[in-house]
Amino acid sequence: MASTLITVAPTGAETAKADYPALPTTLDELVETAKRCEAAGAAMIHIHIRDGEHQPTLDLGRLTETVAAVRENTALIVQLSTGGAVTDPYEDRLRVLDAVPDSCSLTMGTVNFGDDVFMNPWPFVTQLFQLTQEREVVPEFELFDLGHVAALHRLLDKYGLPYGGRVHCDLVMGVPGGMPGTADALVAAVNALPDAVTSWSATGIGRTSLTVALAALSKGGNLRVGMEDTLTLAKGHPVTHNAELVERAAALATLAQRPPMSPDEARDLLKVKK
Repeated sequence: MASTLITVAPTGAETAKADYPALPTTLDELVETAKRCEAAGAAMIHIHIRDGEHQPTLDLGRLTETVAAVRENTALIVQLSTGGAVTDPYEDRLRVLDAVPDSCSLTMGTVNFGDDVFMNPWPFVTQLFQLTQEREVVPEFELFDLGHVAALHRLLDKYGLPYGGRVHCDLVMGVPGGMPGTADALVAAVNALPDAVTSWSATGIGRTSLTVALAALSKGGNLRVGMEDTLTLAKGHPVTHNAELVERAAALATLAQRPPMSPDEARDLLKVKK
């Protein structure tokens, strides 16, 4: 039976801990979240970290400690964000790979991000991609609009396949400034993906989360959920733990007769280094 890769993105860089105390920002909270989300059906965790004041950081020591702790306590694939916060300099974002994750995000272009701009110029994209090939880290190509899909064609044509030989991407939908979180937009993006793509996930931001999840499952895709992207289960019902979002995704995947895959199955899908 076909199965579904569920990725949990528990923290992000935008939401304030003071506004959402349930957001996991300490190492202990992240490890506890990883364990509960693995039990609920997640196979990969997409990690942003915070400093002692709960502010976004790309501190290499904290990143390395986090990777080690999640590996020690779970079997999850550890994916680090190379996006960080919109204000992080490129050199700090490249140094994320020094923490030796299994996987990392790789956004395929610049995008308006609410009132901010998430900068990913082509020279940075190509430098990061070649670094993942050199370090044997599996990239997840984050696609916020159809221009990013076109850029993925360009990247693979010029620089070849990523480490492991598989091409996995995530459609990030519903960001103000990116493609909308609709079934029509998802179908358009999927139909435009390069032939080399072997698997893809979709993320619906905020109120688009269910629409995107249902469309992705209908189209044969995988799911990313978590408090980085969604803070309510429904109007008036805030998320109290990331595991709630993973449980809902697992239930939808099971209903679609594509139950959650295990971390070992996900490693085989993505060809993550053992």
